Amino acid sequence: MSETPETRAPATGGMDRRTALKALGATLGAAAFAQAIAPLTEWVEHMTLDEYLRKHYKELSPVDLAVVMARLEEKTKAETGVDVHIGDYRPQSGVKFGYALNLSICVGCRRCAHACHVENNHDRPSGNSYIRVLEMQKGSLDLARGRVNYDHPVPHPDKFYLPVQCQQCDKPPCVSVCPVEATWKEADGIVVVDYNWCIGCRYCEAACPYHARRFNWTKPQVPAAEINPEQGYLSNRLRPQGVIEKCTFCLHRSRQGKLPACLEACPTGARVFGNLLDPESEIRWVLKNKRVFVLKEDVGTQPSFFYFFDE
Repeated sequence: MSETPETRAPATGGMDRRTALKALGATLGAAAFAQAIAPLTEWVEHMTLDEYLRKHYKELSPVDLAVVMARLEEKTKAETGVDVHIGDYRPQSGVKFGYALNLSICVGCRRCAHACHVENNHDRPSGNSYIRVLEMQKGSLDLARGRVNYDHPVPHPDKFYLPVQCQQCDKPPCVSVCPVEATWKEADGIVVVDYNWCIGCRYCEAACPYHARRFNWTKPQVPAAEINPEQGYLSNRLRPQGVIEKCTFCLHRSRQGKLPACLEACPTGARVFGNLLDPESEIRWVLKNKRVFVLKEDVGTQPSFFYFFDE
């Protein structure tokens, strides 16, 4: 049975944001604390007191959360003129999501990254996406040598292509380093971020060995005509300046029985997504019948994202 705000233990022991920031200051010391929250000082002046002191997601009652989401919808309407729907999509019982990617048929077209960009209401000027497609030399898995800015026709005969996004780790270092517990792993394996609790210290970004987190240095800009109106509170709603964001396996879709946008956009069928707990699922077939591997196995993060070659 999935947890609710009433059954989950409060992530912060009942602390409000002010108490959490005070505790962080005591832990880091004055100089380090000032540096860590520098981004916060850039955007906090634009927040209302209600937004600043809002409770952690796990402490919100269903009524409180409904009020918060309604206010966010109203705010989006006032700022953009677009009617959006923000939902709170919870993990399904008996589900743990996993992803696999067939590198033998990935052609490096980056359609997955573009689909992510559109689906998740990413900042348009920066071209942000949760997916980086690395062009790799055949025979090598040295990620440091992968190129993300290739601009020639693909696929190149001497290369293979390695899309990298959040690995939804079972032992996520990004979660353990967050000083205010603004990020956590849910029951279905998805690591999420409470955008209204994040203080922008970027510790999680530094801790991730897959470069899978993005920081909003400015307020994301999305033209009104391009806003995806179907949004999740913990996923693709319009994010504020000064917070971290990441891939959530499109939880606003996947928790409703749909597939992630990146998978639907793949023209070669290289992507496989499903329930790791279902022995009849396609993802389980891949794990049983293919020689799968994970990225940076030596760091011990235990990813739920797998890769394989046909040969």
